[in-house]
Amino acid sequence: MLHYNSNFPRLVLTMKKLIIQIPCFNEGETLGETLSHLPRAVPGIECVEWLIINDGSADNTIDVARENGVDHIVSLPHHQGLSAAFSAGIEACLKAGADIIVNTDGDNQYDASAIPDLIQPILDGDAQIVIGERPIMRINEFSFIKKLLQRLGSYVVRMASDTSVPDATSGFRAMHREAALRMCVFNPYTYTLETIIQAGRKNVPIASVKIQSNAATRPSRLITSTSSYIRRSLGTIFRIFVLYKPLRSFFIVGTILLVPGILIGIRFLTKFLAGDGSGNVQSLILASILIVTSVIVFVAGMLADLVAANRQLLEEVRMRLLRSEVSNRESNPKD
Repeated sequence: MLHYNSNFPRLVLTMKKLIIQIPCFNEGETLGETLSHLPRAVPGIECVEWLIINDGSADNTIDVARENGVDHIVSLPHHQGLSAAFSAGIEACLKAGADIIVNTDGDNQYDASAIPDLIQPILDGDAQIVIGERPIMRINEFSFIKKLLQRLGSYVVRMASDTSVPDATSGFRAMHREAALRMCVFNPYTYTLETIIQAGRKNVPIASVKIQSNAATRPSRLITSTSSYIRRSLGTIFRIFVLYKPLRSFFIVGTILLVPGILIGIRFLTKFLAGDGSGNVQSLILASILIVTSVIVFVAGMLADLVAANRQLLEEVRMRLLRSEVSNRESNPKD
């Protein structure tokens, strides 16, 4: 499945280096098995390297990584969460000269044999981000609520990004370096939804390929309980709409307040003209509150839209600075 925007240039280049990154937080027990399935050679790629992001692990994650020949280890000073680890890994991969970056999990959730299929749309020049689509409805470890929220999250992302990615919450994904340079994650909980929305809004071509997932080796670190997952998922979805569709989000909320305010105001006016206005002052007060609040919400929406435009400019500046730094490192590899 391919989402492609003709306004974005198709890049058909020789890919020299693929770096597979794994964000890790206390993954010592499962990391060895995960690494044992990662490829060291992939068709169409000259060099394959591995990178581990140690997100403040307190176990032997780093020792396991070294024992299994990991090429790069990025250590965060303390546990900062999945989004921060993912972003740190992307930046490190770019500075290490990656042409393609593949992100996977340290618990061996994703089938690493699908990596050649995952990067093929990038090699063909058809996409710059490729998402691995899991068979969510057939994963026994996922509860009905989780499956439902996974689908809801993917639906919201499709609406917000104008893409057709069926499994937006999948962390098994490949990115061309040009797409990686443009990604900037704000959500502290997870990067999965936000990066797709950014790609869609920046006209980065996206593809999906079907993959298989392995049996769970440990409980999810992101999902401590069903109630917590529901609360965080709904909060993430709401924040995505406000962050990337601010004018529409505030307009919907403002309309919800304005319509009943107008209806109640019309009711009061009708009563007033009929000589029964003195007994319906409460309706006038309620109508005034709703209408004034809706106007405030509309104004907030316009301000949020201006802030969003400013954020896009800052993202562009960040991308140019990072690209310059990466280019300088490639020109002076000994620095």
